[in-house]
Amino acid sequence: MNISLIDLTKQYELLKEELHDSIEKVLKSGQFILGANVKTLEDEIAQYTGNKYGIGVANGTDALVLTLDALGIGPGDEVITSPFTFFASAECISRVGARPVFVDIDPLTYCMDVNQIEEKITERTKAIIPVHIFGQMVDMDPILAIAEKYGLYVIEDACQAIGASYKGKPAGSMGIAGCFSFFPTKNLGCYGDGGMVITSDEELAGKIRLLRAHGSPKKYYHERLGYNSRLDEIQAAILRVKLRYLDKWNEARRQKAAVYTEAFKDLPVKTPYEAPYGRHVYHLYVMATSERDALSNYLKQKGIGCGIYYPLPLHLQPVYKELGYNKGDFPVAEKLCEEALAIPLYPELEEEKQQYIIQTIREFFERG
Repeated sequence: MNISLIDLTKQYELLKEELHDSIEKVLKSGQFILGANVKTLEDEIAQYTGNKYGIGVANGTDALVLTLDALGIGPGDEVITSPFTFFASAECISRVGARPVFVDIDPLTYCMDVNQIEEKITERTKAIIPVHIFGQMVDMDPILAIAEKYGLYVIEDACQAIGASYKGKPAGSMGIAGCFSFFPTKNLGCYGDGGMVITSDEELAGKIRLLRAHGSPKKYYHERLGYNSRLDEIQAAILRVKLRYLDKWNEARRQKAAVYTEAFKDLPVKTPYEAPYGRHVYHLYVMATSERDALSNYLKQKGIGCGIYYPLPLHLQPVYKELGYNKGDFPVAEKLCEEALAIPLYPELEEEKQQYIIQTIREFFERG
């Protein structure tokens, strides 16, 4: 049996007619940049997440960069975030000239440890970027309380968590802005790159709209230096089709994750923890084991795809050597980078294949 870590073809086959129809309408319209589909999707995502405004941009990284830029964060400033995440969560801070400041992660949720944030705040701190990792939201109430106390912005990196919630509040609805990625492998993914900023702050939304189009309020007139970062009209049409299925897909992910967790409860592995405050949408199903590398090799030999998220924490990345962090500074994140392994999980994963994955993992641990 051959099972991919992520299989995007099955979803396409299920939606082929709807997708082709939506793309054809765009092609016939002749409107390919910031057209009706982008505007409608912005409204739909804003409504879905309980925000007033959506601003479609080129990708999730740009969503973070443009938000920081629009908030006036730049050289000399500091922004607190997690070292256990995709590089973009810190790269966006560096890209605007600010300094990323890391805090270790919670050993249960893998999200940033909210108890370590306050000690990292200085007079240069301007914002906190909590990362809702693997589909689970950070414990937001303490972060919001700290932000209010010190006058900081909270920008949610919800690139892996669309559809997740915290005490009933949607991911992306709790900070001044939330940022989504529509990379093809995300729970809501397009067929290329795409991203969006959501906010209920009208002034911020206006600044980001200005920035995404070269700082231009009207053609050939430029109020500030901006970017070329616009969500593509065809991708927006694709996302509008897929958005209608997002809740159904997320529920399927949750159900399949529960099957895994039950099947592995007696094995020497740490299965994903779902915090009681929220709803996890399992962008990835990431287990942890001290035998990670051996298990990974065994699964691959058996035709099962798997992935390491993430092999090196951000504070130890070569590009951030100048920040002065050392091995041992964030032990929880470092240990997880040595033990975490993602196994196949997507809405279309057949029961037969999931049972084969379970059987194979059990065989690995039971063979002595």
